[in-house]
This record gives sequence, C-alpha cells and structure tokens, in this order.
Amino acid sequence: MAIAPFEYYAPSAVDEALAVLNAHGADAKPLAGGQSLVPMLTLGLAGPAVVVDLNRLDELRGVRREGAWLRIGALVRHRALERGEGDLSLCPLLQEAAAFIGNVRVRTMGTIGGSLAHADPAAELPAVLRALDGELIVRGPDAERTIPAAQFFTGVLTTMLQPGELLVAVRIPVPGSRTGYAVEEFSRRAGDFAIVAVVAVVELEAGGRVARARMAVAGAGSVPARLAAAEQSLAGAAPSAQALRQAVMDHELEIEPESDVHASAAYRRHLTRVLAARALTRAAFRALEDPVA
Repeated sequence: MAIAPFEYYAPSAVDEALAVLNAHGADAKPLAGGQSLVPMLTLGLAGPAVVVDLNRLDELRGVRREGAWLRIGALVRHRALERGEGDLSLCPLLQEAAAFIGNVRVRTMGTIGGSLAHADPAAELPAVLRALDGELIVRGPDAERTIPAAQFFTGVLTTMLQPGELLVAVRIPVPGSRTGYAVEEFSRRAGDFAIVAVVAVVELEAGGRVARARMAVAGAGSVPARLAAAEQSLAGAAPSAQALRQAVMDHELEIEPESDVHASAAYRRHLTRVLAARALTRAAFRALEDPVA
C-alpha cells in the first residue's frame, strides 16, 4: 500500500519541533524510532499531513540521576535500556523488560518515549512505568508538565498528550536496597507483543518482611493496570512462595481483559494470576539476595 504524502520536518531543537507540532496540531505526528508510526503509515492506519522527525534532538537522549530519581530522555533507545548503559544500570528492571521488546533491530531503533506515547496496552514499558510509579514529562509550546504514569495512559493507543505537545523525558525512582524485580510474559513467539505480561517490584524491610509490593499488568485491558488489592495484602507479610501466590490467587484482579483472536478474556485472567505469582516470587527472592546498603 502506498503511503499517503506528507510534509517532512527535521528540527534541530525541541522548541523548533514544538513550533511545528503546535502549528499543525492533530495533523502532525512526531517520528522517533519509527517502529510504530512507520508500519501504521504503510498500512494506511495513519495519514498525518506532517511528520516531525525528532532524531536530531540530542537534548532528548540524555540520562541522569536527579537525587532519588532517574531521568531518561525520550529518545533513549530500547537497546540502551537492555544493556543498562551508564546510569540506566541503576534500574535493572528496565534491562529485563527491554529484552522482551521485538528483536535486536527493533530495540536498536525504538525509543522509550515512542513506546510510551504510542501506548499499546500490550507493550512492556508502559507497565514498567506503572509498576515503578514513574512520571512522564511533557512539554508544550508554553509550559512543561509532569504526569504520573497512573494518569498518562487513558485508553488503547491514547494518552494525555495533547496536539502540539511532546513527551521529552521519563522519571523513575531509583530502587533502594533490598528491592527485587521481575517481568513474566506470555506471547505466541519471542518478540511478539505480550498476550499478558506482569511486572513486579518487591521492597523488603530490614527484618525481611514485605514493605511494599507493586504489580502492573500489560495485555489485560485498554491500559496497564495495577493489582492493588493483592499489593495491599502483602504489606508486612513474610515473602514466602506460598504467601506470595495466595495474595494473587485470593484477591480481586483490577483488570478488564477482552477476548480476541489470540486469547479469551477468561484465559487472560488465568494468565494474569499465573504470571503475577511467578513475577512476585522472583522479585521477592531477588530482594532477599540484595545486600543491605
């Protein structure tokens, strides 16, 4: 299928990119790694009048620690996440999650900002941001705003980004000592989008009990969802495999899966419980092995 014609811009500064995006509003689409937009263009699923190539915006490639937070520029590639380059090594959960994304070519081209802005409900990185209570920094023509990950994703391929705005960075808390993490995913083939994926983060108290557990699910609803009831039940619990499994099996799942050609809603619910129990157990055991700082 032939791609519909569009105007192409390649600005060299964020303010220049914002000026173009603001001038054209909903008719303009930013291009980062192209792993989502280009297939949509070729399949006729997107037909913007203007494409704004962000790849000359070096100011969006930086990674730096800001106190208890890690700030990651929107143009940081999945491959850098997977390798834990530089300060990205402070959050090994990103390395594990990025390894599930597509293949090496996709990871070499794709960007964290592109994945989050695309907001595919089966993608791994939106669930990672939800599990970590991350924040997304969005810049418009007049101001910059910070949006919690819990609010950013509003539906399938839909976010709080407004026409003329650009996602410029992500902020995640730097994990403390005795924190474990895990990603468990089920897909038809390696590199495919998840039928269901669960991201777990477990923080332990000095005495070894659970201080806090967090779980986020991809592929089981229109947005990545947290399993709040199971999380709350684990506070103060001993991190035994049985206790972790029971927390998942005995509590409500705050997900709204739908049936499609890949799996039924009931099967997605079943997968969520199985994968959540596995992810929690691996995360807790990693936290137990983590030395106290």
